[in-house]
Amino acid sequence: MKDEGAHVLEWLAYHRCIGFPRAVICTNDCSDGTDILLDRLAEAGLLAHLRNEVPPDTPPQHTAARLAMAYLAEANADWVLHIDADEFLNVRLGAGHLEDLLALADHADCIALAWRNFGDSGHGTWPGATLPHFTRREAQPAPDETYVKCLFRRPAFAAAWAHMPTRPTGQPRLVNAAGEPIAADNLFSDRPRVRFFPVARADRAETHAGINHYGVKSPDLFALKRARGRGENTTGHQKYRPGSEWHRRANRNEVEDRAILRHWPATEAELARLRTLPGVAAAESLCLEWLDATREKAGHDT
Repeated sequence: MKDEGAHVLEWLAYHRCIGFPRAVICTNDCSDGTDILLDRLAEAGLLAHLRNEVPPDTPPQHTAARLAMAYLAEANADWVLHIDADEFLNVRLGAGHLEDLLALADHADCIALAWRNFGDSGHGTWPGATLPHFTRREAQPAPDETYVKCLFRRPAFAAAWAHMPTRPTGQPRLVNAAGEPIAADNLFSDRPRVRFFPVARADRAETHAGINHYGVKSPDLFALKRARGRGENTTGHQKYRPGSEWHRRANRNEVEDRAILRHWPATEAELARLRTLPGVAAAESLCLEWLDATREKAGHDT
């Protein structure tokens, strides 16, 4: 994460509500106080905050993945979900909890979870939260636009890219969110991959589970995304501009999807609880002040 302090608590509260007891979060080069907010949460025992020292010309996510995997190995973690601050696991099975997904696929080493891109839903400015306000997404994406993230057994892999683990320690068993087997070839790749084949079999986001990807949010926040830079690369910031190919793919609003909101009451309650922890509310307020000031300056500059 970098400069995600306005969004951290919602992301953390939601994932705690669906069954994740702990997070491991890497930060680099924060200007907004995200790192301070995470320190307060770490002091409360809710997460591990790892400061990611990124060498020049190195993608931050690559060094963060190595840092996190080493920490997780030492902590003897079992299942790991590797996602970003704008991604939320949406389990459509049963009660919508992590255990409902694992019940179908607990024989596996890796579960493919396809993205669904959520657009700006018509918002011109940031409404103050993600899940209740950004409810319009793409319909079924084209095969070459279907990306995945992965829930995987940490002991089965020695490393991870942004979208999937790699360097298997044995012969990994890969399944989709319905527990159906998929060819695991891309898990052996020596370079980053973003999807499994056949794509249609890997994708069960509509019926079982997937990742809600809120990569755009409102236009004022999208304007700040370019300044923050790319996590997976050190070049190509042009993709984060209105009208770019990336923006076209990400800002999709064809269908209404409110399925994840069955967890919103529990998420709100957990948010309120998190803000009572020592120093958390004050640290979040500083992040929000930074966001407001930075958005105002960006508006004047344009």
